[in-house]
Amino acid sequence: MTIASLIPIAIKASLFLMVFGLGLKASASDTLYLFRRPGKLVRAFLAMDVVVPLVAIALAVTLPLEPPVKIALVTLSLAPLPPTFSKKPLKAGGTVSYAVGLFVAITIIAVVYIPLALFLLNRVTGIALQMSPAAIWTLVLWSLLVPLVAGVFIHQIAPAVAQKAAEPVAKVGSIVLLIAVIPILIRVWPVMMSLIGNGHVVAMIIMAAVAIATGHFLGGPDPAERATLAFSSAARHPAIAIAIANANFPDQKLAPAAVLLYLVVSGIVGAPYLRWVGRQQTSVAVA
Repeated sequence: MTIASLIPIAIKASLFLMVFGLGLKASASDTLYLFRRPGKLVRAFLAMDVVVPLVAIALAVTLPLEPPVKIALVTLSLAPLPPTFSKKPLKAGGTVSYAVGLFVAITIIAVVYIPLALFLLNRVTGIALQMSPAAIWTLVLWSLLVPLVAGVFIHQIAPAVAQKAAEPVAKVGSIVLLIAVIPILIRVWPVMMSLIGNGHVVAMIIMAAVAIATGHFLGGPDPAERATLAFSSAARHPAIAIAIANANFPDQKLAPAAVLLYLVVSGIVGAPYLRWVGRQQTSVAVA
């Protein structure tokens, strides 16, 4: 077995551990948090699964972007939350209940939403996008739902052990992911850099900024929930976005690099918002 063949396995294992670590922090009631609050669920759905895809489609249709960037923006807007999404909002004061509830709700919705959105895109825009529901379900099940349910189950039967293990498990997942991603970034970095220019990065900045703003304003009166939805609206699961892109455009080798470039850009765009939220939390604590 070569190092190259080990990298995908390491990435899958790291993502599994990160979701598992989130589940270890959560109770069974946390997973149903948004389903018990339909108003919050509708606002989250509007922010993540309506506004962001519409912005991505508008950018892809109106701007003279290269095909890989158009593919990346559209597929990212359809992908559910990544396993790493909870770190920033929790750091900004977000609650585990809302973060886990959002993760579960958007992930479950994605099983129905992604095939439907691909069908509507094909009918409305003429862009031929499709992916079998079975393939989407397999991705969502094994990369998101199984580790989360496993973590929640352990939290239910041994909450003290789960809480103690949650951070170390998530940290190991983060370290493994970093080690696995570095060789990939080194390999695709020149390709990513070739996509800079001609308004590509500007389009990504617009998409990330609108996503954060939309999540913030639709997040409701609770500052912590606003921050969580803001970060979640801009964060997307790169593996699922790349899977959709590869299923529809197998010959378009630049699309995965464009997906990774968006992740870098969205992280940079979100940094000032994270600092602002941190200052808001500090000022409230002092007051």
